[in-house]
Amino acid sequence: MTYMALGRRAPKAETTTAWEGLHVLAGAFLFLAYSQAWIFPLFGDPMPASAGAIVRLVYLPAYLGALLLAVTAPNQTFGASVRQPFLILLLGVVAASVLWSVAPADTARRTLSIVFTTLGGLVLAARWRWARLSELLGGCFALLAVISLITALVLPRIGIMHDLFPGAWRGTWPEKNALGGNLALGFVVLAAAGVLNPRRARLWWCFAALALFLVLMSTSKTSLVSLMVGFAALIFVVLAQRGPAFGAVMVWLAVVGLMAAGGVMLFAADAVFGVLGKDATLTGRTRIWDAAMRQIAERPWTGYGYGAIWDEKGHWGPLAWIVKDADFKPQHAHNAWIEQWLGTGIFGLAAFAAFYAQAVLVAALSLFRERGAVLAIPVIAVYSLMSLTESVAVTIHDFRWVLFVVVAVKLAWPDAAADEAAYRPTVRAPSATV
Repeated sequence: MTYMALGRRAPKAETTTAWEGLHVLAGAFLFLAYSQAWIFPLFGDPMPASAGAIVRLVYLPAYLGALLLAVTAPNQTFGASVRQPFLILLLGVVAASVLWSVAPADTARRTLSIVFTTLGGLVLAARWRWARLSELLGGCFALLAVISLITALVLPRIGIMHDLFPGAWRGTWPEKNALGGNLALGFVVLAAAGVLNPRRARLWWCFAALALFLVLMSTSKTSLVSLMVGFAALIFVVLAQRGPAFGAVMVWLAVVGLMAAGGVMLFAADAVFGVLGKDATLTGRTRIWDAAMRQIAERPWTGYGYGAIWDEKGHWGPLAWIVKDADFKPQHAHNAWIEQWLGTGIFGLAAFAAFYAQAVLVAALSLFRERGAVLAIPVIAVYSLMSLTESVAVTIHDFRWVLFVVVAVKLAWPDAAADEAAYRPTVRAPSATV
């Protein structure tokens, strides 16, 4: 079967032209723009309403970057897209929700934003193979880690919290949990880049160590647990890919470990919360969930429209009731699954669940046959934990959603065998494919 039949380009020599460099810059820019690490240093927290228009303008080049990558690799973009029917369905439900939204104008505007945000993840996965992709993403996280370190050391007024959680590092994000959670994801990406690119492994592991240091300095215990889970998943994949015997043992250990973790959470949840420094309400999250579920019960099938709840200003709308029941005003549902149900109803929740399940299933199948599982499985593990306490799914201008889309799409659009065989870089000739 030819490459054209698969919608792929045949392997070619690694390009170092200005045009290829522009592609790399476009991919890096859109990912960094969606990190939102630049907003807090420029505008503070909370961001003034007058800055909203400026922030939205900054995202326009990120949209253009995604379009550039899509139109310059149309076969790959189309081929990767058709392998994600549930993602397309999910975006379709999001767009349709404008018909029943409590704020149709907001839903229409944010639908356009989430389409471009998601396109960014799709084209990154379609454009580069695992090894190069891990370095592109790793380079972005390395830059964010270095900037966060410098900010905390040189500009502690910005990089370190003083009122709430004094002494905890926050880098270039508004609070410590953002630094910890983002760099927990960064750690597994950087570590995977080291595994997938052995010639530069020391460099990537040094940056991974920096990410670990920043997570520790954030004092976010939940983020540290996420990092440890991601690192355990990476070790699991590396050992499982060493051969059938290792694979069987590691799968068995993973099953036993998951059962043990489930038992601990079921019978000793209070002890776990105590170690993490959390109360039984998960810092008020359970009150948000209960309040959101009461509103979901009013419109379970359709929800209230994508992105229409949290900026609502009415005194009798769903947000007003959530604030009344939770005793404070949350910024989001603090749970990816409840967020989907609240915004897009059962149909949107089902579409997201199908997209997530496809990613998990293909990741499991890739364990023994795809070198990119070293990146995909740890990212999915950390993202899955985050989805339980944060709204990280189908979120506009959010690089956590972009990263999940990247690994989900890439798993369904794997590197061709010939690409893998061609990736044998030597000192005298740059022969790797893009």
